[in-house]
Amino acid sequence: MAIKRYTADADNTITNAYKANLTERGVSGNMGQSDIVESFSIYAQESASSTEYARILIKFPVTGTAANYISYDRTQGNIPASGSVSFYLRMFNARHSQTTPKDFNLVVSAISQSWQEGNGLDMENYSNEEPSNWLYTTDTDIAASASITVRANTAANTLHLTGATANYLFTSINDATPAPDFFHIGGSTAACATNIVTIINTSASADFSANAVSSIVYITSSAAGAAGNLNSISSSAAAVFDVTGSDSVANSGLSGTLGGGSDYTLWTTEGGDYYSDASSSFTASFNTGFEDLELDITPLVEQWINSAGNVLGSKSNYGVGVKLSSTEESDSVSYYTKKFFARGSQYFFYRPIIEARWDSSIKDDRGSFYYSSSLAPAADNLNTIYYYNYVRGQLKNIPAVGTGAILVSLYSGSSDNTAPSGATLALSVGGGVVTSGDYNVTGGYVSTGIYSASFAFTGSTSLTTVYDVWHSASVQYYTGSIEPKSLTQVWPGQSFNPNQQFVSNITNLKPSYSNQNTKARFRLYTRKKDWSPTIYTVSSKKAPIDLVEDVYYKLYRVNDDLEVISYGTGSANYTRLSFDKSGSYFDLDMSLLESDNVYAIKFVYYLNSQYVEQSEEYKFRVE
Repeated sequence: MAIKRYTADADNTITNAYKANLTERGVSGNMGQSDIVESFSIYAQESASSTEYARILIKFPVTGTAANYISYDRTQGNIPASGSVSFYLRMFNARHSQTTPKDFNLVVSAISQSWQEGNGLDMENYSNEEPSNWLYTTDTDIAASASITVRANTAANTLHLTGATANYLFTSINDATPAPDFFHIGGSTAACATNIVTIINTSASADFSANAVSSIVYITSSAAGAAGNLNSISSSAAAVFDVTGSDSVANSGLSGTLGGGSDYTLWTTEGGDYYSDASSSFTASFNTGFEDLELDITPLVEQWINSAGNVLGSKSNYGVGVKLSSTEESDSVSYYTKKFFARGSQYFFYRPIIEARWDSSIKDDRGSFYYSSSLAPAADNLNTIYYYNYVRGQLKNIPAVGTGAILVSLYSGSSDNTAPSGATLALSVGGGVVTSGDYNVTGGYVSTGIYSASFAFTGSTSLTTVYDVWHSASVQYYTGSIEPKSLTQVWPGQSFNPNQQFVSNITNLKPSYSNQNTKARFRLYTRKKDWSPTIYTVSSKKAPIDLVEDVYYKLYRVNDDLEVISYGTGSANYTRLSFDKSGSYFDLDMSLLESDNVYAIKFVYYLNSQYVEQSEEYKFRVE
């Protein structure tokens, strides 16, 4: 299984477009529960130079400690480590009756602060007014605040209290008759800050509280929201701020208000706050305007994953904004309107996703193991074999090996080829053999419970069976057997079909499967189409396996031919089949599929530098 999909867990469209009356903008409109999201720009609708925009906010389950979170799946080994997996943002075009722009770019950029999805539905009149929207990120009330910074003890005014509507100055000099709004508090800057906090928290009104960080005092209103802006810091400063000691100074009252309280959290910039660095911002081009969006955003997802461990260079996951590029938004033409299906869509396969892709194919040459030949390049003379450490039916790492190196030694067979015999065979340099004549191949860790080793084999071609012994120091873990084959050259004039055809079959296909978080393994049998054995009455001939090393699958829904998983060819190879001595196989995560549908699998073979799609298709139902 080399594909995992993570469906968006929040999305919304925000806009500053005019309402139908063309006098009021829909900046407070929320569309968080709509089954469509859209991005557009409208030029010169209200006036000769007016502009209106719509942007998409969308977030995915990245950091979490439960199933279906990307970071959790990585810690569980369900997706590979950084550098071995790619993450694609996929959004699916929603056709509509309005105009659709063409030849434009959409920019996908990380959002830099949290936002609330909301429950709005109205995408026409923007009547559902709640955050998030063009102006606000959330409807969380923000408490008003102020701060006091304690300066060095000089004859100057050294302490400052800054609020929204008033500034108050403090002096540390011994002044028996201080001017109004001046106060004396002695000691070091940190001591002064601590003293102020103590006095406020023990003597002041419960409408606010204070804490000190070094020489700064932070005062916060107890009433969250805009109402907190009305709370007076003190109505009796003589009682609150007088300090006992050599100087007990009477002074005028300290009054004023805390500032910054709000019933909503504002975007720093209307229309959303976005990162613009190269690792956080990506561009997708659209020619006809009807294309889906498919964009590699791996660097950003890795930064989101790293935020769970506070890794340097990480970013908190607030999702991404999808909007027209600055060029299109400032253009004197309209781009109206590009729509995608939202996470609330009734169409299962059209909901926005992040798709993790990686090459999980295992090429185990145990069943197609060849002697080295001067006819083949060095790379083709290498064979890779695997050891699968199953414990009570589950793959487990060998405790003494873990994720480290493991050794493999080769032996010839006994006279009846039932067990390894004789001395360890010397090996040629290549793969895990560093020096010619070595007796060990150094293998390595592949994934949980799976180890591999690569080497060239130049032993006598008279050997019909070779035994591989996997070990670490003096401890032997496993002994396997290999039946080597000889590479033969096909000379001009010999019988050879460069366009060989194959017969294929999934040997373990079931009529139906469950999609309740299950993984199914499909076994593909292949043989040449023109195979014609000689059969005798006293024995039967078992059909051989003619292995095709590069096979890819695709999956589509039968009733409408919707391609659910495409052929993962190219650099990613995310649908390439594995193979071992029993033939080719692949694992399919059934939770990717919608139930109560029939699906079909098809294969493409990479033969003679070209992809050849096979005619067979294999159908099954998902319950």
